[in-house]
Amino acid sequence: MAGNEGLAPLDRVPPERTSLEPVMQRMSSAAESGPEGSEGFSYLRAYALILLKRRWAVLGVAFILTTLVAIVSFRTQPVYEATARVEVEADTPQIQSLQDLYRGVPGGTDDLFLQTQVNVLQSENLAWRSVQELGVEEKAASATEAGGAGESAAARQNRLIQSFRGGLRVRLMRDSRMIEVIYESTDPQFAARAANALVNNYNDYNFHQKYDATRQASGFMEQQLDELKAKVEKSQQAVVDYEREHAIVSIGDKQSVVEERLGALSQDLTAAQSDRMQKQSLYEMANSKDAQPGVEQNELVQSLEGKLADLNAQYSDALGQYGPNFPKVVRLRNQVNQLQSTIDRERARVVARLHNDYQAALTRERLLEGAVAQQKVEVGKLNQLQIEHNLLKHEFETNQQLYESLLQHLKDATVSAGLKATNIHIVDRALVPAAPVRPRITYNITVALLVGLMLGIVLALVLESMDSSIKSAEDVERVVGVPSLAVIPRARTSWMALPGGEGQARRKLVESIVLRQPNSFLAESYRVLRTSILLSTAPRPPQVLLVTSASPGEGKTCTSVNLAIGLAQRGVAVVLVDADMRRPGIPSALALEENGAGLSTLLSGTHSMEEVLSPYEGVPNLWILPAGPTPPNPADLLSSPTMEKVLQELRGRFEHVVLDSTPLLLVTDATVLARIVDGVVLVVESGTTARRGLVRAQKIMESAGGRILGTVLNKWDARREGYYAYYGSYYRGYYYSPYYGRKYDKYTSSKKEA
Repeated sequence: MAGNEGLAPLDRVPPERTSLEPVMQRMSSAAESGPEGSEGFSYLRAYALILLKRRWAVLGVAFILTTLVAIVSFRTQPVYEATARVEVEADTPQIQSLQDLYRGVPGGTDDLFLQTQVNVLQSENLAWRSVQELGVEEKAASATEAGGAGESAAARQNRLIQSFRGGLRVRLMRDSRMIEVIYESTDPQFAARAANALVNNYNDYNFHQKYDATRQASGFMEQQLDELKAKVEKSQQAVVDYEREHAIVSIGDKQSVVEERLGALSQDLTAAQSDRMQKQSLYEMANSKDAQPGVEQNELVQSLEGKLADLNAQYSDALGQYGPNFPKVVRLRNQVNQLQSTIDRERARVVARLHNDYQAALTRERLLEGAVAQQKVEVGKLNQLQIEHNLLKHEFETNQQLYESLLQHLKDATVSAGLKATNIHIVDRALVPAAPVRPRITYNITVALLVGLMLGIVLALVLESMDSSIKSAEDVERVVGVPSLAVIPRARTSWMALPGGEGQARRKLVESIVLRQPNSFLAESYRVLRTSILLSTAPRPPQVLLVTSASPGEGKTCTSVNLAIGLAQRGVAVVLVDADMRRPGIPSALALEENGAGLSTLLSGTHSMEEVLSPYEGVPNLWILPAGPTPPNPADLLSSPTMEKVLQELRGRFEHVVLDSTPLLLVTDATVLARIVDGVVLVVESGTTARRGLVRAQKIMESAGGRILGTVLNKWDARREGYYAYYGSYYRGYYYSPYYGRKYDKYTSSKKEA
């Protein structure tokens, strides 16, 4: 059968997760299953296990970083620091009015002012003055002439300034008016001289700035005084000319009369408007057809309407009694018509009278509006005269006050120009430092060690999150969902007695550890595997077992050999079949001599069963069927009916048949054998087998119809996973007890004698 038919494509395999989530799940499960596991501390224990497993990476990063920092610290030239302190007081001169002219902002030392002083101390001007005072310029010029370099004066000046500022640090002390001037240099004498030179130059700069500002203010005020004097004379003349032109003696009384007249006219206009609106409303209502309250209230109209009502009543009675043509009826009708005409004339007369009253009120209102408007014009003219007069007068008064104030300031400036006053005080001059401030070797090494540990921890977590290999039995069960039959620890030299060369001897010893060191806990792990397999298909254990793995080098041959030896030690007949005809490993593991006969010659018909089977001398009841020469078509031989017949014959002769096959992901040999065996044991190497590879191998086996009994986690490192303290002490205390130690020593001594 074709080994890859019906296999799931790779894109259906769950993708590998590189985040810390699977790491935490794996480590949390391991922590909870430990000897002292606690669900409440599972995540904390998981982090601890990660760091324990990656401890060499953490320690390596910390060691490298600490070493580099230590080397740099010891090779760094010592740097000395000299400090001078300056107090900046509130800038309040002896003559406050003069100070306001050139300072602009009254008050004390606010944050902005103090920060400005810090920037002044760091300026290039003071730096160059300090360079000149220290004599650095002359030394640099001499060095340039001696070296013959073509550096210009400007370039040399800029270089010296930047070099001086490179060692300077100015700091404003918190909650105070103190400024620290700190200078660093490899020469302690130069550091103190540089700090003192800078504060001295700063003090002189501050004094000269105030002195120059005072002299400049005095010269400016003298110039402005002449201009103001001319302005005062000009503004005074303008006021006099304006009063003479408009014949103004006193505006106040005239303004009161005009304003009172305007107020009276405004009140009359308001009363006229109210009277006009009232009469207009009466006229409009009387002129309407719906309601005429002005007409109805007339006494004559009311009397006539009463008579009309009586005549209408008589007319109605007569008309009903005599008919329309009766003389009395005709006479009453004529009287009603005459009376109605009289009422209409009276109504028209009342409406005409209301209209005349309305027109009279309207005319009076318009006359008052004209008078008010004219009076407003008079008031406006008078106000305009007053505004212009006040402007001229105010300009004159302002110029006069400014002239007097400036004249007083000029007198004050003449006195204060010769005074030497400053608000800068040097509190502490820089002393020659006795000890360097850098490098701080102990501090640097301590910080480097701590930073290195933190970087190492981060690196350990990153490496763990990027590791997608299988680490524990819980990982196997979580990824493929099949039980873990056994966990085989990684073989260590300290756990075993090695005859001869260590490397080759350890490999051969591990491949048959159940035989060579039966009392070791590594051999006990294989016996646990044997027990798990025998109980996997209760009540009848599997007879034909196929041992395979996802990739080469995961320990399937070692597992097959130790499993076969362990089954044979039960006293039943067991045959170990080397079904890996491409790279057979059983002859090397058991130190067998190859005679050219094996499974390949048996399947091709060259040899018989008796010719290829041979008993293993070291273990009773164990028979070996080697792979034989490598054929050109191993998969075809294994999938042939002859292979089924061979297995059928082996079933009849042996209690257990163990087949060591090829890796699943490389060739199809194990795939074609899976359908004719009772169960498959999948070997997984801890820390090497990738999850995707394991999932792929499971799908290949399931697609071929194979029955996976379980997995074997091989080469599990107890130290790497953080269980060494528990499992190591457990196995040493149990399997290396005095009784087992004597048995082991007796066995090894007998083997050495043999």
